[in-house]
Amino acid sequence: MATGTGTTSADSPAALYGPVSLGLGIVALIAVALSGFIGIAIPLLAGSLAVTFGILGLTRGPHRGRSVIGLATGSVGVLYPVFVVIAFAS
Repeated sequence: MATGTGTTSADSPAALYGPVSLGLGIVALIAVALSGFIGIAIPLLAGSLAVTFGILGLTRGPHRGRSVIGLATGSVGVLYPVFVVIAFAS
């Protein structure tokens, strides 16, 4: 087990923010593609969690590339249901 002095080691829980954000972002994209069948709650939930973990991964985790991709795909998962609700409301 590595001991760090201010840096995030590979076995730290903060090292999981990037991969979790990426996984939830992929789930959000798949849910967006299937939103006509499953509704808009799942992409909204998975996308918001992906954005949250992506931001945490950018500030604390070592996997910044995965955090950025998770943040981008999660934002699509959040914004798509918002745009659908706005389009059907008008």
